Amino acid sequence: MIKINQAVIVEGKYDKIKLSGIIDALIIETDGFVIFKDKEKQRLIRFLAETKGIVIMTDSDSAGFKIRSFINGITNSENITNVYIPDVYGKEKRKTEMSKEGKLGVEGISKEIILEALRKAGVNCDENNKEQSRSITKTDFFLDGISGREQSSFLRKELAKSLGLPERISASSLLKIINSYMTYDDYKESVEKIYSTRKSK
Repeated sequence: MIKINQAVIVEGKYDKIKLSGIIDALIIETDGFVIFKDKEKQRLIRFLAETKGIVIMTDSDSAGFKIRSFINGITNSENITNVYIPDVYGKEKRKTEMSKEGKLGVEGISKEIILEALRKAGVNCDENNKEQSRSITKTDFFLDGISGREQSSFLRKELAKSLGLPERISASSLLKIINSYMTYDDYKESVEKIYSTRKSK
């Protein structure tokens, strides 16, 4: 498993499934062209680009390039790494016929080709990386009132807002994102600030 510090942006769930078996990273789906209208997903991608950087790995067909171009246009290009998979012709196993352009998407490309594409793009891949900071868990969220409690929805919105994230983000998505760029101590400090603000009102 290859550790990648940046968030990785892909088109769909099958791309995410494929990469999840190759890399250890926060992987975000655009849901295809839905990204063009999904303002919350756009804000999330901009936030990730600013805080930890993003890697864009879309398909090599025209649709993939349109999505890639759109994401590049709404974010800070200095924090973006574009990874291009080569044109490989064929059909994904789950599909009954080839795509319109006949090219394999990220889901159909071999592990070796994906890793080579990452290396060519200069993505910093660490095969020996070990977590040195304690991860934030679902139990932490529960104990801190961020999930599973009466006021959890409100507190979760406040936490997301304080971190510059969409207020409607789910608890599971919030947990993944926080773990991708914050330490446990930073998380606890953010939660304490929310409670302090509530007490002072």
